[in-house]
Amino acid sequence: MLSVLNTLTERLRVALEKAFPEAAAEARASGASLDPQLAPASKPEFGDFQANGALALARPLRQQPRAVATAIVEQLAADPAFTALCLPPQIAGPGFINLTLRPEALVAEVASRLADSRLGVPLVGASAAGIQAPSPLAAPVIVDFSSPNIAKEMHVGHLRSTIIGDALARVLEFRGHSVLRLNHVGDWGTQFGMLITHLKQVAPEALITADAVDLGDLVAFYRQAKQRFDEDEAFQTTAREEVVKLQGGDPVSLKAWGMLCDQSRREFQKIYDRLDIRLSERGESFYNPYLPAVVADLEATGLLVTDEGARCVFLEGVSGKEGKPLPVIVQKSDGGFNYATTDLAAIRYRFAAAPAGDGARRVIYVTDAGQASHFAGVFQVARRAGWIPDDGRLEHVPFGLVQGEDGKKLKTRAGDTVRLKDLLDEAVERADADLRRRLAEEGRHEDEAFIRHVATTVGLAAVKYADLSQNRTTNYQFSFDRMLALQGNTAPYLLYAVVRIAGIARKGVEAAGADALGSDPGEYGGDAALVFSEPQECALVRHLLGFDAVIAEVEEELLPNRLCTYLFELSQVFNRFYDQVPVLKAPPEARASRLALCRLTADTLKLGLGLLGIPTLERM
Repeated sequence: MLSVLNTLTERLRVALEKAFPEAAAEARASGASLDPQLAPASKPEFGDFQANGALALARPLRQQPRAVATAIVEQLAADPAFTALCLPPQIAGPGFINLTLRPEALVAEVASRLADSRLGVPLVGASAAGIQAPSPLAAPVIVDFSSPNIAKEMHVGHLRSTIIGDALARVLEFRGHSVLRLNHVGDWGTQFGMLITHLKQVAPEALITADAVDLGDLVAFYRQAKQRFDEDEAFQTTAREEVVKLQGGDPVSLKAWGMLCDQSRREFQKIYDRLDIRLSERGESFYNPYLPAVVADLEATGLLVTDEGARCVFLEGVSGKEGKPLPVIVQKSDGGFNYATTDLAAIRYRFAAAPAGDGARRVIYVTDAGQASHFAGVFQVARRAGWIPDDGRLEHVPFGLVQGEDGKKLKTRAGDTVRLKDLLDEAVERADADLRRRLAEEGRHEDEAFIRHVATTVGLAAVKYADLSQNRTTNYQFSFDRMLALQGNTAPYLLYAVVRIAGIARKGVEAAGADALGSDPGEYGGDAALVFSEPQECALVRHLLGFDAVIAEVEEELLPNRLCTYLFELSQVFNRFYDQVPVLKAPPEARASRLALCRLTADTLKLGLGLLGIPTLERM
């Protein structure tokens, strides 16, 4: 109910100014305004909203909080715009003002959402009158996520970055932001000397004949090269020389490098296609030409210091064990660059105005929490260098580890890192087995195409939702049994809720002989036909109308679990409503309104799950 919240905030400000004109004038003189401190009520018994501004104003006004609240309420009572929206305010405790929306206001909000494919979520840039912005904002929001390394297989460690980053990008896109989804793959660096040398020696024909060799398991290829690098000094020397050739633009080295990158991309894309992830690759190599400019810029601003031959920027407020400021090394003593240099070049490019850069206004990095100190240092250097505009936002979105049920880092029985492909395969296989067992118990017969589709949807949804439903800042324990359960805060539970509502809708249509859940509110006879009198109806209405606020929270705080919690609670509120209030057997005057709530609930669940990257099902 963001639009209602904004309207009430404005009416409360007007009431404050009329009740305390001198205080309002002082606030304006300092470039501020009196703050009513309006927020959604913490408990249903307190109404829909609660204004706490009277408590903050009491001391500067030298009045009791309840006296301040009484003066505000008196002004609200004389405001037709407010009284048309709310019942008479109630003063509670020391001076809280509780506000309850009129039933007809709730009905109007529900009716507007029934006619709105966005379910009340405004686009960024929409006017106060509700006119939608015609197109996404030009300055992009960049979401940097996934970021696997070339010649290494995607493993469970990439799961969280990929899924969280995609969900955040979907929410930002839905709000109308122009989002640039970047995959900052590790496609440059010293490891390529080792890989290219191994490729030249074991499959030289690959460099002269297209598709002469299939590299196959790149992980095995990488391990072979690494073992030779660790054990063979001659190979090690050749590999180091190869790095110099690659950085110098040697055509044969570049061809070998390109072959390795292409093979990896094909493997990565299989995972992305499976998870319905869209990404634009822009690896470390993209920023290679911009590295010298990073050094030049930092030198020009006086930030660069030479320490033991390396060129560094010493951080402010960050000290090491001996109490000395910690450095961010920008150029090594041998003249080479490192990850920090590449990340600084990326920040500089991303905020630079086009055509010299992306012209972004917000840049979001989705990586594990172990990189927090690295990004804190790099971000500080970028800010001090002046590369971030005054209105620019640079944010690290950290996440914890994926653990096994024993609370330790998730690994295979052999102690290896779990391959992401294997994890997804097992999720689908388990969902398939669960579905077949349930069909046998119910005596249902479904064709293989149906079983395959449902098992794939449920299995992948379970993996995604189990991750996204956790607060990303903490570690979480991976359990197939928990995530595939039909009870609790799981994807199967929510998918089943959508299926259940779809079943109610179908029965409603059959009973009415028409589309009882059509998209036109006029099919219910307009606003007047929507009547919500039962407590369970009103509870469901209020929860449904909170969808826009949850989306705004995720957009700002970048915590997808807020949306998961909302959807889970919505399904619970709906189940209580349906179990306690007749819908299909309700009197005709109530049936249409209740079916409308069913449809709005289904639409909200579908849209919310879609923003998490989870498709829904009509049957399970």
